[in-house]
Amino acid sequence: MLGISQAGLRFGQTVLCEQLSFEIAPSEIGLLMAPSGAGKSTLLKWIAGITVAGLTSHGAITLNGQRLDGIRAEDRHIGFLFQQPLLFPHLTVAQNISFGLKADMPASARERTISEMLAKADMAGFETRDPETLSGGQQSRVALLRAVLASPHALLLDEPFSSLDDGHRTDILRLLTDFITRLDIPVILVSHDPRDEHLGELVGVRQISF
Repeated sequence: MLGISQAGLRFGQTVLCEQLSFEIAPSEIGLLMAPSGAGKSTLLKWIAGITVAGLTSHGAITLNGQRLDGIRAEDRHIGFLFQQPLLFPHLTVAQNISFGLKADMPASARERTISEMLAKADMAGFETRDPETLSGGQQSRVALLRAVLASPHALLLDEPFSSLDDGHRTDILRLLTDFITRLDIPVILVSHDPRDEHLGELVGVRQISF
């Protein structure tokens, strides 16, 4: 369970949110919709523990009963997908994905896991491909695979699929739903895209007031 209690964020006199509280259950997607510039990305960074210059904040962040505010970002076990896939251009698809795996995993198990995950993402045989030769939808899938293979305890999505067409968005959302069900983790998806207004009709997705 990911919980936000009485959160307040502001830049100087500009208030982004005040007294914001909500909970996201395991295997549930919390959809947070608001216009661009409303502070959605800042909220996600605050939850993840990423420093934002000039931001003042208060409130409690809990994940599976543990208070996270005050804990370093790398110790929060929260995955984060940004608006851009942010793949390493000098590495292959397999090498990019491998960053999500434990360093001590045997090479054979690493290769098998990567191949199995690529197959689930309809990208079988893409292990040696250059990320720059991939479509936008394929790059987003690789970024998602890298994030979920790190076995996060929660996942934050900062409009990572906003540039994709409807077909690719549907495919990736199905893949995302499958992964979070398997991992049994809470997810927050922020968006200002009108196409996402109907995601709340899907099982396991509910809208958060912001």
